Amino acid sequence: MANQTVATFLTLPVELFYRILDHQSDLTILCTMRNALITLNLGYSQFEDVGAQRLAEGLRRNTVIVIHSSAISCFYLRLSIKILTTLVLGCNKIGKIGAQHLADALRYNTTLTTLKIRCNRIDDVGAQHFGDTLQHNMTLTILDVASNNIGHIGTQHLADGLQHNIALTTLNLDYNQIGDVGAQHLAKNLRHNTTLTTLGLECNEIGQIGGKHLADALRCNTGLTTLNLDYNHIGDVGAQHLAGTLRHNTTLTTLNVGRNQVGDVGIQHLANTLRYNTTLTTLNLQYNQAENVGLQHFADALRYNKANLESSLYNLYSELRSFQNELLDQTNHCIFPNLNKNLLQHSKELSNKINLTTNELFYLSILIPTRVNNFNLMYFLASKLFICS
Repeated sequence: MANQTVATFLTLPVELFYRILDHQSDLTILCTMRNALITLNLGYSQFEDVGAQRLAEGLRRNTVIVIHSSAISCFYLRLSIKILTTLVLGCNKIGKIGAQHLADALRYNTTLTTLKIRCNRIDDVGAQHFGDTLQHNMTLTILDVASNNIGHIGTQHLADGLQHNIALTTLNLDYNQIGDVGAQHLAKNLRHNTTLTTLGLECNEIGQIGGKHLADALRCNTGLTTLNLDYNHIGDVGAQHLAGTLRHNTTLTTLNVGRNQVGDVGIQHLANTLRYNTTLTTLNLQYNQAENVGLQHFADALRYNKANLESSLYNLYSELRSFQNELLDQTNHCIFPNLNKNLLQHSKELSNKINLTTNELFYLSILIPTRVNNFNLMYFLASKLFICS
């Protein structure tokens, strides 16, 4: 009996594990997942500030207190979960008090990398607490506070938090009514932040002025790769400012300016940018106001962009070929006989790798630009036809 092994859900065969789970309650399953739970989704649990406080107590100790709700009562269960990395708390009526508890806990937590609290009620005060925490927390990489009515004041606090944060890579502020003032606060800190790579600002009433602030910031920013400005009424003027920035920005790869009342003029500015920008791979222009003139500018720019990319790839192809030949020549004339054999072997291996790479580049220069650009143009034209119908 002394050597008896106690089986747990972590040591049982997979088939038996799933068979057991089929007959267990949610509470029982949670009890068995100590030290194993990585992602915890408590969306739509309606536990409000009190529940947020309980969770915060656990996060502070790098453990988690899970709230198990039923029609009769609410049970609190502390789990020793020391590797929790993702916590989802969407639609739980968490207000500024609950936000304060969670933000304070993140000052001490060293495991959580993703926190999603969209569709709650944290407001600008709750955003302030998270902004203060961002100046100290160096673990959290994804923060989603969409649909929390934080406004431009809350945005300012979060933006200030980014000044000293070197961990956060994704910030989602969709549907928060930040306006052009909030966009200005973000832009101010984006000029110097090199960590944030993804910024979500969908439906925030940013307008032309806010679009200009963000465009100006992107001239200096070297970290942001994805920017979502969908449904912000930036219009032709805002599109023009963004287009001017994209001529010089070499970091941004994905830009969403759909549903922004951009007409032929704005489309022309963005299209002309594609003649010079070789970094942007995804540009969403759905549901704007372009007519045939704007579409023609876009089609012409795509053809020009394809030609430039083909030329750049072919030049790289030629340079690699030249380097390959030079390497082999130098190896064959090596003045150290004892090293010649090894060098020759290594150079041949490297030469083969270069050969494969150059061939791939050659085919890429022919195939990829045509397929991608044609697909993007067809997708854009199809969306336009759909709107017109």
